[in-house]
Amino acid sequence: MACIRIPDCVCRIVLCASLACFATAASATSVQNQEAAAADNKAVVAAAFDRWAAGGADFFNEVVAPEVVWTIEGSGPNSGTYNGRDDLMQRAVRPLTTRLKTPIRPVSKQLWADGEYVIISWKGEAIAGDDRPYTNSYVWILRMEKARAVEVTAFLDLQAYDEVLRRVPQPREG
Repeated sequence: MACIRIPDCVCRIVLCASLACFATAASATSVQNQEAAAADNKAVVAAAFDRWAAGGADFFNEVVAPEVVWTIEGSGPNSGTYNGRDDLMQRAVRPLTTRLKTPIRPVSKQLWADGEYVIISWKGEAIAGDDRPYTNSYVWILRMEKARAVEVTAFLDLQAYDEVLRRVPQPREG
C-alpha cells in the first residue's frame, strides 16, 4: 500500500478551512439565538403593555425584576437611579399614581428589540386628582434576562410628572 505525502501547507489550508466552517456555523447559531431572544423579549413586553392598556394593573410585577436597576434620566428631584422594584415603586411610581383619579394607560406604543434589549416608546394618559389630564411620553430601554427587565433607562417629560406632584396634594393615608 502506497502512502501519499500531503504537503504541510495543504494540511494547514484544510485545517483553517475546517475551523472557518465551524466558526461560521457557530456564529450563525449565535445570531439565530439572539434573534429568537429579541423576538421573545419583544413579545413579553408587548403582551404586558397590551394587558396594561386593556385595564390591567400588574405590568411592573409581570415584567420588572425585583432586583431591577431603573434609571430615570434628566434633571430634577425625581431623576436618578432606583435600586430594586420596591424602591422604584415607593419613590417614583406611587408619588404620582396616588395623585391620579384614573390609572395611567398606554394609548400608543412602538417597540423595537435587539438581543437582550427592548426599546418601547409610548404615550400614557390619566386624569389627575384635580380633574386635569395627565399626559406624558416615555421611552424605556429595557435589558431583559429570563423574560424580566433587570435594567431600565427611562426617559419622560419630568416637567409634566413634577407638575402633578406640585399641583395635586398627596392623599392622606388611613
